[in-house]
Amino acid sequence: MAVESRFVVIRQGVEVETFMDKKAADEYDKMLDMADNLSEMFEQAPVELSESIREELAVYLAQNRDNVLIALQAKKAKAESKKVVAPSSNKAKNETVEKAVEKVAEEPVEAPSVSTGSETVKKAKTTNTKAKAKAKSAA
Repeated sequence: MAVESRFVVIRQGVEVETFMDKKAADEYDKMLDMADNLSEMFEQAPVELSESIREELAVYLAQNRDNVLIALQAKKAKAESKKVVAPSSNKAKNETVEKAVEKVAEEPVEAPSVSTGSETVKKAKTTNTKAKAKAKSAA
């Protein structure tokens, strides 16, 4: 014999919604309470709204309460966090990456010839200092 727990939200004697999770049922009930309060507030507002519009608007605002609070400056918007990648614990993989970076850093970079009229500057071989700096900071 199977036993199921169900949580039913009842409004004015009518079953509105059924949930398998108590927390979800409580949140939904709280949202409906907020919508009822907003609907009453809209009823007393100087702007005329039909009952259906008033209820739809109240439910919408209750469902999006976090955005409403941010818009009213009663709550701060969540800052977008940048993901920080944790270094891998795999030493062999890290060493391979470090060696590849060092190899690129040690490769000479050839600059193109530049002609300034009567004089031509020859190609100069330089090492990639930026790549070397990255390799050192990665280690």
